[in-house]
Amino acid sequence: MLRSKRPIKWNQQSKMKLEISQIAYHVADIRTACKKMFLQFGAGPFIISENIKLADGNHRGKKTQFVHSSAYGQWGNVMLELVKQEDNSMNTPFREMYGPNEEGIHHTALIVDNFDKAVAHFESCNMPLLTSCTTAHGGVEFGFIDARATLGHMIEIYERSPTLLNFYQLVKDRAKQWDQKDLFFTP
Repeated sequence: MLRSKRPIKWNQQSKMKLEISQIAYHVADIRTACKKMFLQFGAGPFIISENIKLADGNHRGKKTQFVHSSAYGQWGNVMLELVKQEDNSMNTPFREMYGPNEEGIHHTALIVDNFDKAVAHFESCNMPLLTSCTTAHGGVEFGFIDARATLGHMIEIYERSPTLLNFYQLVKDRAKQWDQKDLFFTP
């Protein structure tokens, strides 16, 4: 499973201590996937953001403007994202792994202190930055690191900010207060 082109010297110090904050699955139907994740694992409740557009995007060195929708919920201590690409763009991190109706793990996410340092760290581990984007609404910068050769999925990174941390806290708080009567909520 953990394959690498470069041998690891076990006496080396890790350059960064990174903690997974989210696990994300590419899904064919967001609401159906939310129901499945609730029934199978008790995950939820979910907030759905539909048709998320990019202000700027680059995938494999070329411009990209993919549109996606995501449901965000809590799965234990980790945020769960269920994501679906809504347009037919082919030059995207989602189409790189899945067709429109295919499902599976797409990425884990990390909140980092410094985006550029995180990119440099992963590049030094033979995991290049494939995608960098900024959302049109909110201006959230995020990137996808290609960790498929070692982990089988991508890693999403975004820089720590009050807006991002507040969103994570909102989802976590809703899960703690959740009576399981409604699977979806609006902030």
